[in-house]
Amino acid sequence: MKRWTAADIPPQNGRVAVVTGTGGLGLEDALALGRAGADVIIAGRNPRKGAEAVAKVRSEVPGVKVQFGEIDLANLKSVANFVERLKQQRSHIDLLINNAGVMVPPQRKQTVDGFELQLGTNYLGHFALTMGLMPLLREGRESRVVTLSSVAVRNGHINFADLQYMSKYVPMDAYSQSKLACLMFAFELQRRSLAGNWGVTSIAAHPGISRTDLLHNAPGRMSLQGLVRTYLWFLFQPAAQGALPTLYAATAPGAEGGGYYGPNGLSETRGYPKPASIPPQALDAAASARLWALSEEMTSLRVAEDA
Repeated sequence: MKRWTAADIPPQNGRVAVVTGTGGLGLEDALALGRAGADVIIAGRNPRKGAEAVAKVRSEVPGVKVQFGEIDLANLKSVANFVERLKQQRSHIDLLINNAGVMVPPQRKQTVDGFELQLGTNYLGHFALTMGLMPLLREGRESRVVTLSSVAVRNGHINFADLQYMSKYVPMDAYSQSKLACLMFAFELQRRSLAGNWGVTSIAAHPGISRTDLLHNAPGRMSLQGLVRTYLWFLFQPAAQGALPTLYAATAPGAEGGGYYGPNGLSETRGYPKPASIPPQALDAAASARLWALSEEMTSLRVAEDA
């Protein structure tokens, strides 16, 4: 596989893309898609950061079509409101990138709906967003959903006995679970789309270890993880590089439905896009179906099989 870069993105003119996350990888996704001609909606919970992201894209890509959409993935009502606004504004969506996330808060926190914060934000919020936008995605042209996972899934498992980590909260275990859930969701969505003839391609990606604010935002700048991010910054590849597997999954003609892409170097922590190693637990179709059913129950959302 050649060294694929953002310069290889095919023209995206006429395509509508929704990207969750106003900084880091999400901003790099928006910049690259905007340069390729896409109409980009940057979705995030902070209007100030959203306005800054939109201004950044406009300053670097003259004439770009870009807007901010407010959504709090840790609040299912906010997700539903975002979906309804988009349905009023758009007739279709061609690309959804489920990117935004939170990582290893030291104390257990809950979303508005009572879910463990990482599971609720990283996974359930994006599950609800994808289900809500499915009618628009089905109207899209060769539409794709790209869901971000992480190298952390290698040691992850779905703790069905205590999905919300109520009894013993271990930050990294909960994070790994949330990102494994994202990967299993991407695979299960592809299976269901094919079975139901939805016409939506689902692909997963991970950014390796990238220079974003995840470790500054949740554990905090003075935490061990935050200090590593600050003072050993050279261990983290630039966010623009980390965004490449996502952009490949989102736009490359060679990206396969049900595929998983990550960096090609140093145990998939850095480099250029390639098919990523899939941990065996992510391939458990029965567990994925069980997780999907639980997700429908927790979010009160589902896609009709014949929709």
